[in-house]
Amino acid sequence: MSDGRSRWIRRAGVAVCVMAALILSGVPAHARQDDTFRNPLYAQDGADPWLTFHNGRYYLSGTYNSSEIAMRSAPTLAGLRDAEPVVVWRGDDPSRCCYFWAPEFRLLDGPNGRRWYLHYSAGVSGTADHQRMHVLESAGDDPMGPYTYRGKLNPPGEDVWSIDGSYLEIPGRGLYFLWSEWGPDSQENWIAPMSDPWTISGAKRLLSTPQYSWETSGLRVNEAPVAVQHAGRTHVVYSASYCGTPDYKLGLLTLVGSDPLSPGAWVKHREPVFERSDSAGVFGPGHNGFFTSPDGTEDWIVYHAQDRESGGCGQGRTIRAQRFEWNRDGTPNFGSPVGLGVELAAPSGEGRRQPTSADFSSTPWLVSPVKVTAAGRHRRSLDTIRVDHLG
Repeated sequence: MSDGRSRWIRRAGVAVCVMAALILSGVPAHARQDDTFRNPLYAQDGADPWLTFHNGRYYLSGTYNSSEIAMRSAPTLAGLRDAEPVVVWRGDDPSRCCYFWAPEFRLLDGPNGRRWYLHYSAGVSGTADHQRMHVLESAGDDPMGPYTYRGKLNPPGEDVWSIDGSYLEIPGRGLYFLWSEWGPDSQENWIAPMSDPWTISGAKRLLSTPQYSWETSGLRVNEAPVAVQHAGRTHVVYSASYCGTPDYKLGLLTLVGSDPLSPGAWVKHREPVFERSDSAGVFGPGHNGFFTSPDGTEDWIVYHAQDRESGGCGQGRTIRAQRFEWNRDGTPNFGSPVGLGVELAAPSGEGRRQPTSADFSSTPWLVSPVKVTAAGRHRRSLDTIRVDHLG
Protein backbone atom coordinates (compact mmCIF):
# COMPACT_ATOMS: atom_id res chain seq x y z
CA MET A 1 0.00 0.00 0.00
CA SER A 2 1.41 3.43 -0.92
CA ASP A 3 2.20 6.02 1.75
CA GLY A 4 -0.33 8.43 0.14
CA ARG A 5 -3.14 5.90 0.27
CA SER A 6 -2.23 4.98 3.85
CA ARG A 7 -2.38 8.62 4.96
CA TRP A 8 -5.78 9.02 3.22
CA ILE A 9 -7.17 5.99 5.08
CA ARG A 10 -5.87 7.28 8.43
CA ARG A 11 -7.44 10.71 7.84
CA ALA A 12 -10.74 9.15 6.85
CA GLY A 13 -10.65 7.05 10.00
CA VAL A 14 -10.06 10.13 12.16
CA ALA A 15 -12.94 11.93 10.46
CA VAL A 16 -15.27 9.00 11.10
CA CYS A 17 -14.21 8.90 14.77
CA VAL A 18 -14.84 12.63 15.18
CA MET A 19 -18.27 12.32 13.57
CA ALA A 20 -19.12 9.38 15.80
CA ALA A 21 -18.01 11.30 18.91
CA LEU A 22 -20.17 14.26 17.94
CA ILE A 23 -23.19 12.04 17.38
CA LEU A 24 -22.71 10.17 20.66
CA SER A 25 -22.28 13.42 22.58
CA GLY A 26 -25.44 14.84 21.06
CA VAL A 27 -23.74 17.82 19.34
CA PRO A 28 -24.56 18.24 15.63
CA ALA A 29 -21.46 18.03 13.46
CA HIS A 30 -22.31 21.35 11.81
CA ALA A 31 -22.91 23.20 15.10
CA ARG A 32 -20.58 25.95 16.31
CA GLN A 33 -20.39 26.31 20.07
CA ASP A 34 -19.85 29.85 21.35
CA ASP A 35 -18.20 29.80 24.75
CA THR A 36 -18.51 33.56 25.19
CA PHE A 37 -20.62 36.50 24.05
CA ARG A 38 -20.54 40.27 24.30
CA ASN A 39 -23.25 42.82 24.91
CA PRO A 40 -25.28 44.17 23.26
CA LEU A 41 -27.00 41.04 22.01
CA TYR A 42 -27.27 42.75 18.62
CA ALA A 43 -26.09 46.12 17.38
CA GLN A 44 -29.43 47.69 16.46
CA ASP A 45 -31.60 49.74 18.80
CA GLY A 46 -33.88 47.72 21.07
CA ALA A 47 -35.65 48.06 24.40
CA ASP A 48 -38.03 46.25 26.78
CA PRO A 49 -36.59 42.81 25.97
CA TRP A 50 -38.11 39.40 26.53
CA LEU A 51 -35.92 36.32 26.01
CA THR A 52 -36.50 32.62 26.60
CA PHE A 53 -34.80 29.34 25.75
CA HIS A 54 -37.04 26.67 24.18
CA ASN A 55 -36.26 23.40 22.39
CA GLY A 56 -32.60 24.22 21.82
CA ARG A 57 -32.96 27.85 20.77
CA TYR A 58 -33.16 31.32 22.26
CA TYR A 59 -36.08 33.53 21.24
CA LEU A 60 -35.80 37.28 21.72
CA SER A 61 -38.17 40.16 21.13
CA GLY A 62 -38.55 43.73 22.34
CA THR A 63 -39.62 47.26 21.50
CA TYR A 64 -38.14 48.36 18.18
CA ASN A 65 -40.01 51.65 17.62
CA SER A 66 -42.17 49.96 14.99
CA SER A 67 -45.70 48.76 14.41
CA GLU A 68 -44.64 45.13 14.20
CA ILE A 69 -43.56 42.42 16.61
CA ALA A 70 -40.33 40.82 15.47
CA MET A 71 -38.37 37.93 16.98
CA ARG A 72 -34.83 36.75 16.62
CA SER A 73 -33.81 33.15 17.26
CA ALA A 74 -30.46 31.38 17.60
CA PRO A 75 -28.98 28.39 19.46
CA THR A 76 -26.54 30.69 21.32
CA LEU A 77 -26.64 34.19 22.77
CA ALA A 78 -23.74 35.15 20.52
CA GLY A 79 -25.75 33.92 17.54
CA LEU A 80 -28.53 36.44 18.17
CA ARG A 81 -26.24 39.20 16.89
CA ASP A 82 -26.56 38.01 13.30
CA ALA A 83 -29.99 36.36 13.53
CA GLU A 84 -32.50 37.62 11.00
CA PRO A 85 -35.59 39.25 12.55
CA VAL A 86 -38.85 37.49 11.74
CA VAL A 87 -42.09 39.47 11.95
CA VAL A 88 -44.64 37.40 13.89
CA TRP A 89 -47.42 40.02 14.11
CA ARG A 90 -48.44 43.26 12.41
CA GLY A 91 -51.16 45.75 13.32
CA ASP A 92 -54.43 44.44 11.92
CA ASP A 93 -56.91 46.99 13.32
CA PRO A 94 -56.80 50.83 13.48
CA SER A 95 -57.46 50.76 17.24
CA ARG A 96 -54.30 48.71 17.85
CA CYS A 97 -52.25 49.33 14.75
CA CYS A 98 -49.26 51.17 16.04
CA TYR A 99 -46.46 51.74 18.56
CA PHE A 100 -45.97 48.13 19.60
CA TRP A 101 -44.26 48.09 22.98
CA ALA A 102 -42.88 45.47 25.36
CA PRO A 103 -43.96 42.12 23.86
CA GLU A 104 -43.71 39.21 26.25
CA PHE A 105 -44.39 35.57 25.39
CA ARG A 106 -44.97 32.65 27.78
CA LEU A 107 -45.85 28.98 27.34
CA LEU A 108 -49.00 28.47 29.44
CA ASP A 109 -51.91 26.08 29.81
CA GLY A 110 -54.97 27.67 28.25
CA PRO A 111 -58.44 26.70 27.04
CA ASN A 112 -56.89 25.24 23.87
CA GLY A 113 -54.09 23.35 25.59
CA ARG A 114 -50.44 24.29 26.00
CA ARG A 115 -49.85 27.42 23.94
CA TRP A 116 -47.63 30.47 23.66
CA TYR A 117 -49.35 33.66 24.78
CA LEU A 118 -47.81 36.85 23.45
CA HIS A 119 -49.04 40.11 24.95
CA TYR A 120 -47.99 43.64 24.09
CA SER A 121 -49.08 47.27 24.25
CA ALA A 122 -50.35 49.07 21.16
CA GLY A 123 -52.40 52.10 20.22
CA VAL A 124 -53.52 54.30 17.33
CA SER A 125 -51.56 56.11 14.66
CA GLY A 126 -50.00 59.49 15.45
CA THR A 127 -50.01 59.42 19.25
CA ALA A 128 -48.92 57.20 22.13
CA ASP A 129 -51.74 58.48 24.35
CA HIS A 130 -54.03 55.53 23.64
CA GLN A 131 -51.90 52.51 24.52
CA ARG A 132 -53.77 49.38 25.59
CA MET A 133 -52.64 45.82 26.30
CA HIS A 134 -53.49 43.00 23.90
CA VAL A 135 -52.81 39.27 23.76
CA LEU A 136 -52.22 36.67 21.01
CA GLU A 137 -52.38 32.87 21.17
CA SER A 138 -50.12 30.56 19.17
CA ALA A 139 -51.43 27.75 17.01
CA GLY A 140 -48.91 25.29 18.43
CA ASP A 141 -45.57 24.93 20.18
CA ASP A 142 -43.55 27.42 18.12
CA PRO A 143 -42.84 30.77 19.85
CA MET A 144 -42.83 32.36 16.40
CA GLY A 145 -46.45 31.41 15.80
CA PRO A 146 -48.56 31.70 13.79
CA TYR A 147 -50.68 33.69 16.26
CA THR A 148 -54.36 34.55 16.61
CA TYR A 149 -55.60 37.72 18.28
CA ARG A 150 -57.49 36.91 21.50
CA GLY A 151 -58.46 40.29 22.89
CA LYS A 152 -57.73 43.36 24.96
CA LEU A 153 -56.41 42.87 28.49
CA ASN A 154 -58.59 45.09 30.69
CA PRO A 155 -59.91 44.61 34.21
CA PRO A 156 -63.72 44.23 34.13
CA GLY A 157 -65.40 47.55 33.33
CA GLU A 158 -62.15 49.43 32.62
CA ASP A 159 -60.49 50.75 29.48
CA VAL A 160 -57.55 53.01 30.34
CA TRP A 161 -53.98 53.70 29.16
CA SER A 162 -51.91 50.66 30.18
CA ILE A 163 -48.54 49.15 29.27
CA ASP A 164 -45.86 46.64 30.29
CA GLY A 165 -48.00 43.61 31.04
CA SER A 166 -46.57 40.41 32.50
CA TYR A 167 -47.91 37.08 33.73
CA LEU A 168 -47.43 35.79 37.27
CA GLU A 169 -48.17 32.15 38.13
CA ILE A 170 -48.28 31.16 41.80
CA PRO A 171 -48.60 27.45 42.61
CA GLY A 172 -51.86 26.76 44.33
CA ARG A 173 -53.16 30.28 43.65
CA GLY A 174 -53.42 30.49 39.87
CA LEU A 175 -52.60 33.04 37.20
CA TYR A 176 -52.32 36.81 37.65
CA PHE A 177 -51.57 39.76 35.40
CA LEU A 178 -49.19 42.59 36.25
CA TRP A 179 -49.04 45.92 34.40
CA SER A 180 -48.50 49.68 34.68
CA GLU A 181 -50.88 52.64 34.26
CA TRP A 182 -51.03 56.30 35.16
CA GLY A 183 -52.57 57.43 38.44
CA PRO A 184 -53.38 61.01 39.50
CA ASP A 185 -49.75 62.11 39.76
CA SER A 186 -47.58 59.07 39.04
CA GLN A 187 -47.25 55.88 37.04
CA GLU A 188 -48.06 52.79 39.14
CA ASN A 189 -47.97 48.99 38.96
CA TRP A 190 -51.13 46.92 39.32
CA ILE A 191 -52.13 43.27 39.73
CA ALA A 192 -55.36 41.37 38.96
CA PRO A 193 -56.48 37.72 38.79
CA MET A 194 -56.99 35.89 35.49
CA SER A 195 -59.40 33.10 34.58
CA ASP A 196 -57.36 32.22 31.47
CA PRO A 197 -54.37 33.78 29.68
CA TRP A 198 -56.50 36.34 27.85
CA THR A 199 -59.10 37.21 30.51
CA ILE A 200 -58.61 39.43 33.57
CA SER A 201 -61.39 38.11 35.77
CA GLY A 202 -61.42 40.34 38.85
CA ALA A 203 -60.79 43.79 40.24
CA LYS A 204 -57.28 45.22 40.09
CA ARG A 205 -55.21 45.94 43.18
CA LEU A 206 -52.37 48.43 43.56
CA LEU A 207 -49.01 46.64 43.52
CA SER A 208 -46.57 49.54 43.87
CA THR A 209 -46.40 53.32 43.61
CA PRO A 210 -43.33 55.60 43.70
CA GLN A 211 -42.43 56.45 47.29
CA TYR A 212 -38.63 56.72 47.51
CA SER A 213 -36.49 59.46 46.00
CA TRP A 214 -34.76 56.99 43.67
CA GLU A 215 -38.16 56.23 42.09
CA THR A 216 -38.89 59.84 41.15
CA SER A 217 -36.01 60.99 38.92
CA GLY A 218 -37.53 62.94 36.04
CA LEU A 219 -41.04 61.63 36.74
CA ARG A 220 -42.71 59.55 39.43
CA VAL A 221 -42.66 56.14 37.75
CA ASN A 222 -43.14 52.48 38.65
CA GLU A 223 -43.53 50.31 35.53
CA ALA A 224 -42.52 47.06 33.82
CA PRO A 225 -43.27 44.64 36.70
CA VAL A 226 -41.99 41.11 36.07
CA ALA A 227 -41.96 38.16 38.45
CA VAL A 228 -39.02 35.95 39.37
CA GLN A 229 -39.32 32.94 41.70
CA HIS A 230 -36.64 31.07 43.63
CA ALA A 231 -36.59 28.60 46.53
CA GLY A 232 -40.33 28.91 47.04
CA ARG A 233 -40.34 32.71 47.16
CA THR A 234 -41.95 35.13 44.70
CA HIS A 235 -40.48 38.51 43.83
CA VAL A 236 -41.46 41.22 41.37
CA VAL A 237 -38.72 43.33 39.80
CA TYR A 238 -39.92 46.64 38.36
CA SER A 239 -38.46 49.73 36.68
CA ALA A 240 -38.40 53.04 38.55
CA SER A 241 -37.97 56.72 37.58
CA TYR A 242 -38.37 58.19 34.11
CA CYS A 243 -36.58 56.32 31.33
CA GLY A 244 -35.56 59.67 29.83
CA THR A 245 -33.00 60.02 32.62
CA PRO A 246 -29.81 57.99 33.19
CA ASP A 247 -31.26 57.09 36.61
CA TYR A 248 -33.86 54.67 35.28
CA LYS A 249 -33.27 51.58 37.43
CA LEU A 250 -34.75 48.43 38.97
CA GLY A 251 -36.57 48.04 42.28
CA LEU A 252 -37.78 44.92 44.08
CA LEU A 253 -41.01 43.71 45.69
CA THR A 254 -41.21 40.48 47.70
CA LEU A 255 -44.41 38.54 48.37
CA VAL A 256 -44.71 38.01 52.13
CA GLY A 257 -48.42 37.07 52.29
CA SER A 258 -50.29 34.09 50.93
CA ASP A 259 -52.67 36.11 48.73
CA PRO A 260 -50.92 38.45 46.25
CA LEU A 261 -54.10 40.57 46.04
CA SER A 262 -54.29 41.31 49.75
CA PRO A 263 -53.17 44.65 51.22
CA GLY A 264 -49.75 44.28 52.77
CA ALA A 265 -48.95 41.11 50.83
CA TRP A 266 -45.93 42.74 49.19
CA VAL A 267 -42.91 44.44 50.76
CA LYS A 268 -40.95 46.99 48.74
CA HIS A 269 -37.19 47.00 49.30
CA ARG A 270 -35.85 50.38 50.35
CA GLU A 271 -32.94 50.51 47.90
CA PRO A 272 -32.72 49.86 44.14
CA VAL A 273 -31.34 46.48 43.08
CA PHE A 274 -29.83 47.42 39.69
CA GLU A 275 -28.77 50.87 38.51
CA ARG A 276 -26.40 52.91 36.39
CA SER A 277 -22.67 52.24 36.39
CA ASP A 278 -20.75 55.30 35.25
CA SER A 279 -17.44 53.41 35.37
CA ALA A 280 -18.80 50.78 32.97
CA GLY A 281 -20.53 53.34 30.75
CA VAL A 282 -24.02 51.93 31.41
CA PHE A 283 -26.91 54.33 31.98
CA GLY A 284 -30.62 53.80 32.59
CA PRO A 285 -30.61 49.98 32.90
CA GLY A 286 -34.16 48.72 33.20
CA HIS A 287 -37.27 47.05 31.81
CA ASN A 288 -35.96 43.54 32.21
CA GLY A 289 -36.91 39.93 31.73
CA PHE A 290 -35.49 36.68 33.10
CA PHE A 291 -34.37 33.39 31.56
CA THR A 292 -32.46 30.29 32.61
CA SER A 293 -29.42 28.73 30.98
CA PRO A 294 -30.00 25.83 28.56
CA ASP A 295 -29.10 23.28 31.24
CA GLY A 296 -31.26 25.00 33.88
CA THR A 297 -28.40 25.64 36.32
CA GLU A 298 -28.03 29.43 35.94
CA ASP A 299 -30.34 32.43 36.23
CA TRP A 300 -29.96 35.33 33.82
CA ILE A 301 -31.37 38.83 33.46
CA VAL A 302 -32.00 40.54 30.11
CA TYR A 303 -32.52 44.30 30.06
CA HIS A 304 -32.00 47.46 28.03
CA ALA A 305 -29.65 50.36 28.74
CA GLN A 306 -27.94 53.34 27.15
CA ASP A 307 -24.20 53.77 26.67
CA ARG A 308 -24.35 57.55 27.14
CA GLU A 309 -25.72 59.63 29.97
CA SER A 310 -27.92 61.78 27.73
CA GLY A 311 -29.39 58.86 25.78
CA GLY A 312 -32.93 59.06 27.15
CA CYS A 313 -35.68 56.58 26.40
CA GLY A 314 -35.93 56.86 22.66
CA GLN A 315 -33.62 55.28 20.13
CA GLY A 316 -30.13 54.33 21.22
CA ARG A 317 -31.11 51.81 23.88
CA THR A 318 -29.69 48.33 23.33
CA ILE A 319 -30.45 44.91 24.76
CA ARG A 320 -27.98 43.24 27.13
CA ALA A 321 -27.84 40.08 29.25
CA GLN A 322 -25.82 38.88 32.22
CA ARG A 323 -25.90 36.16 34.84
CA PHE A 324 -27.05 36.87 38.40
CA GLU A 325 -26.91 35.11 41.77
CA TRP A 326 -29.09 34.86 44.88
CA ASN A 327 -28.53 36.35 48.33
CA ARG A 328 -28.80 34.28 51.49
CA ASP A 329 -32.16 35.88 52.29
CA GLY A 330 -33.57 34.57 48.99
CA THR A 331 -33.52 37.89 47.10
CA PRO A 332 -31.83 38.27 43.71
CA ASN A 333 -28.36 39.80 43.52
CA PHE A 334 -27.92 41.38 40.10
CA GLY A 335 -24.57 42.99 40.80
CA SER A 336 -23.66 45.89 38.50
CA PRO A 337 -24.41 46.20 34.79
CA VAL A 338 -21.54 45.09 32.58
CA GLY A 339 -20.19 47.46 29.95
CA LEU A 340 -20.49 46.94 26.22
CA GLY A 341 -17.88 44.75 24.58
CA VAL A 342 -16.88 42.89 27.74
CA GLU A 343 -16.40 39.18 27.03
CA LEU A 344 -18.76 37.11 29.18
CA ALA A 345 -19.04 33.35 29.61
CA ALA A 346 -22.02 31.99 27.69
CA PRO A 347 -24.92 30.42 29.62
CA SER A 348 -24.17 26.91 30.82
CA GLY A 349 -25.23 24.17 28.44
CA GLU A 350 -24.95 26.12 25.21
CA GLY A 351 -23.90 23.91 22.32
CA ARG A 352 -25.47 20.78 23.75
CA ARG A 353 -28.12 19.49 21.48
CA GLN A 354 -31.67 19.49 22.89
CA PRO A 355 -33.92 16.51 21.99
CA THR A 356 -36.69 17.22 19.51
CA SER A 357 -39.45 15.23 17.84
CA ALA A 358 -37.03 14.57 14.97
CA ASP A 359 -35.11 12.20 17.24
CA PHE A 360 -38.06 9.83 17.21
CA SER A 361 -38.89 10.05 13.50
CA SER A 362 -37.37 8.51 10.40
CA THR A 363 -35.77 11.85 9.50
CA PRO A 364 -32.04 11.97 10.33
CA TRP A 365 -31.42 14.53 13.09
CA LEU A 366 -28.45 15.96 11.20
CA VAL A 367 -30.94 17.47 8.73
CA SER A 368 -32.17 20.83 10.03
CA PRO A 369 -35.94 21.41 9.66
CA VAL A 370 -37.15 24.41 7.68
CA LYS A 371 -39.06 26.95 9.76
CA VAL A 372 -41.93 28.78 8.06
CA THR A 373 -44.00 31.45 9.81
CA ALA A 374 -47.28 33.00 8.77
CA ALA A 375 -45.60 36.36 8.31
CA GLY A 376 -42.57 34.98 6.48
CA ARG A 377 -39.05 36.34 6.66
CA HIS A 378 -38.52 40.02 7.32
CA ARG A 379 -35.76 41.08 4.92
CA ARG A 380 -35.76 44.83 5.39
CA SER A 381 -34.75 47.03 8.27
CA LEU A 382 -37.56 47.67 10.72
CA ASP A 383 -39.44 50.93 10.14
CA THR A 384 -38.81 53.48 12.84
CA ILE A 385 -41.32 55.83 14.38
CA ARG A 386 -40.08 58.89 16.20
CA VAL A 387 -42.15 58.53 19.33
CA ASP A 388 -40.45 57.95 22.68
CA HIS A 389 -41.60 54.97 24.67
CA LEU A 390 -42.22 55.80 28.31
CA GLY A 391 -40.76 52.50 29.50
